[in-house]
Amino acid sequence: MKAALTLIAAILATAAQAQLASPVPQGSGPGVHSPNSPFAPLPQRSDVVPWSTLTSVKTRTEKNKVLPLFQPEQLALDQKPQRIQGFMMPLEPGEKQSHFLLSSVPLSCGFCQPGGPESMVEVKTKTPVRYTMEPVVVEGKFATLNDDPYGLYYRVTDAVPVK
Repeated sequence: MKAALTLIAAILATAAQAQLASPVPQGSGPGVHSPNSPFAPLPQRSDVVPWSTLTSVKTRTEKNKVLPLFQPEQLALDQKPQRIQGFMMPLEPGEKQSHFLLSSVPLSCGFCQPGGPESMVEVKTKTPVRYTMEPVVVEGKFATLNDDPYGLYYRVTDAVPVK
């Protein structure tokens, strides 16, 4: 699992650096579901934190690291129960997962560009959850991460699946 997180950290750092170098219009680019995709986008739900709130985080570079500069809308979520919807990115092999990432776009979408750390949430569940390629919703204690060693910006702990 540590190797998987280290690889993901490298990918996130590269994506964050690229994002700083070339901003893209809101609603397009990395971490946004492509309209050309054969996969359905995330269904609209009023009971989950919208990805637009998470992805609007600003960043700064410090000592060769890209760090988040959370805005009031992200800080308002910190240390409170939140629901997050996304696509599972397993960190270990297996039918059931208790530690994984949720992404704003499916891994299997060849038309979607994976986003950086702003478009992923680390999830640690109370009990293992069956892996699926369909969107999932989890609820748990949400945290903003100022300087995570793996380059992540968000984490949900004690998560449980929600229908």
